[in-house]
Amino acid sequence: MKSRAGNLVVLLFAAFACIDAGAAESNTKLALVGGMLLDGYETPPIHHATVLIEGNRIVKVGPSSEVAVPADAEVIDTSGRVMMPGLIDTHVHLQILGHGDYLRWDPWIAKNNLVEKVGEISAKQLLNAGVTSAVDLGGTLKESLQVRDRINRAEIPGPRMSVSGPWITRSLGEGFYSTALDNQILVDTPAEAAAAVDKLAAAGVDVIKAYVNLSPAHYKAIVNAAHRHHLLVHAHVYDPEDVRNAFEAGVDVLQHVGSAGMPTYDPALVKAIAVKGTPVVTTAAHRAFLFPATVEFPERLQDPQLKKDFGPQIWEEVQQSLQGFQRLSYFATTDQEIRFSRALLGQWIDSNVTMGMGTDSGSPMNFHTESLWREIKAHVDVGMSPQRAIGAATRINAQILGKGNELGTIEPGKLADIIVVRGNPLFDITALANVEVVIKNGKVYKGGGSSGAGRNPLRILPSR
Repeated sequence: MKSRAGNLVVLLFAAFACIDAGAAESNTKLALVGGMLLDGYETPPIHHATVLIEGNRIVKVGPSSEVAVPADAEVIDTSGRVMMPGLIDTHVHLQILGHGDYLRWDPWIAKNNLVEKVGEISAKQLLNAGVTSAVDLGGTLKESLQVRDRINRAEIPGPRMSVSGPWITRSLGEGFYSTALDNQILVDTPAEAAAAVDKLAAAGVDVIKAYVNLSPAHYKAIVNAAHRHHLLVHAHVYDPEDVRNAFEAGVDVLQHVGSAGMPTYDPALVKAIAVKGTPVVTTAAHRAFLFPATVEFPERLQDPQLKKDFGPQIWEEVQQSLQGFQRLSYFATTDQEIRFSRALLGQWIDSNVTMGMGTDSGSPMNFHTESLWREIKAHVDVGMSPQRAIGAATRINAQILGKGNELGTIEPGKLADIIVVRGNPLFDITALANVEVVIKNGKVYKGGGSSGAGRNPLRILPSR
């Protein structure tokens, strides 16, 4: 990640200091045997590979002909499948589930005391989709921390979560975002913005999210305060002036910049971002690619897995909110976004900026069950190679987290976060939708039958 990588590694999240402490189990031995291995680097795959795991660490990787499997290891047969690092989503929202209207959803879950329950459902869906680490960018402070900590204690299933709690903003988004949940901190002056960072840091958040209507002085105050606490800053930016202001203030990650309904950005600005190595997370698919896909196949909104995960009460509410989805205010400018989407996303890909992957999952019709394959597919459709796209969602995202030395690739010494998919994503990237086995921190959370990854699943996460 060029010069930026060193800074990101230094700014480690506090929560990762004791990463999955409660889930780091004994010296259990696990062997994944027979599948093709994509290790997260842009190098040729290893065919008919074996990966050995002891406890929560990968200990050996290579062709099966060269890796002896210990007699006491549990064997997962991955023949005919692809093994790869667990996916990392750098932009999720645990407190939303694809509902069509925030102004209706926030008061509804608050009234029905469902805020933490929704977070549990989201976390389980993300993990079942192969996401083993994620960054939650905007939620109520109490419930965000509770869900994160319950996952870390292995009380509920979910990815390793880094949470921002409420975002910092100079506008509460009237007419679009509800004030029913305490998920925003309204500030006026740069000093108030810095104080908000201090408050969130003291509460125990892992990252800071800077939202809208912020001046250069606000961005700088937020960045300086966050870095004093060794926290990274993610900025929600679309407008070219906001992108420039956030970048020049030293914001660590630029979010949303590839999904705006506008022409391409100033090439000089894009070049400066590329040279500095500031990561860009475009969240390109969540409107411009997702909307036409839903028009073509609206049946996706009635996926039985969603119904099972949500339970009757939430399922009915989400379904009602998506009736006539074409008319939702969230998609009011999507036609324009669609017209600009390929050129804008292509600009970032062609400029060779440091690109991570994030989905904005939980936003309307953007279900956690589909993280991250639709976002990766959008990048591939616009010209990114499948291997680079997979690397962005694994190795590069781990670097963005400041955990490149622990996560993002399959190699000895790394934490054992591995997924097994049906099909070859280098041939057809949508194979990433078919996650059959999920291993996080050396523990099998989904699949794992010794007679074949997809043919005898053992531990599918239960609906809660």
